[in-house]
Amino acid sequence: MAIVETERHGAVFVIRMNRPERLNALGNELRAALADAWIEFAESRDLDVAIYTGTGRAFCAGEDMKESLGRGAPGLDSRVKRDPFTSGTLDKPVICAINGYAMGGGFQLVERCDLRVAVQGAVFEMSEAKRWLLGGHAHGFIANMPHPVATEMAFAFRFDAERLYQLGFINRLTSAEGLMPEAFAMANHLLSLPPASRENTLAMMRAMRPAPAPELERLANRLRDHGAKSDLMESRAAFAEKREPRFKGWNNPEDRYRRPTLESIREQEGPAGADQ
Repeated sequence: MAIVETERHGAVFVIRMNRPERLNALGNELRAALADAWIEFAESRDLDVAIYTGTGRAFCAGEDMKESLGRGAPGLDSRVKRDPFTSGTLDKPVICAINGYAMGGGFQLVERCDLRVAVQGAVFEMSEAKRWLLGGHAHGFIANMPHPVATEMAFAFRFDAERLYQLGFINRLTSAEGLMPEAFAMANHLLSLPPASRENTLAMMRAMRPAPAPELERLANRLRDHGAKSDLMESRAAFAEKREPRFKGWNNPEDRYRRPTLESIREQEGPAGADQ
């Protein structure tokens, strides 16, 4: 049984994560198989629309934390090749058919898709605040969420599909039986458009998505290092061992009061840095 299943339905390509026993957690094997599938889709002249989904109770539970613990480091293994979907170079539309939990990295996969269909009761969480030294500050902003909702998202509160549908993050809400038919209906609508219109409109809509200003991203990069790096693995160990985490916070308690700010970055980098 393949860890990633693919199907061709005319010009529609279905990519299905198939690791249900681990809630489709993003381990190296799954990431590598997904890269192959996305490269196949991107390079094919016969495929124009992708439907991205999962098997079982989850669309994707995010990072495989047991694998990260075994490797001794969090995040993406550098040996896994990049693909056009995750690198943002794919120029074909992707419809996400969310069959269950979409957590952490799984939420980010949903976010990268152009259109989203979800089953009723699906659960979403942007988990960065639980696993890193900076929460998911950009996700609500990119999704055009009101600031209090974006703040809630950044702090890793959970959302159900019904609420995200009301907020406009999800395009369609369906039953489990209706998920793939609805995704195919959206795909067929896209295929009914003039090909140039489909491609050009996709390019414009992606270009119009909000993004944090470069200065804010520089601040975010500093904040990602502001704290005890040992807490990254402690978070993952506590999750794997099903216990409460024992966080250190800062290696030097005084570092808590030396947090980087926009003003401190401007002073260090000067006007030239602000323009980069």
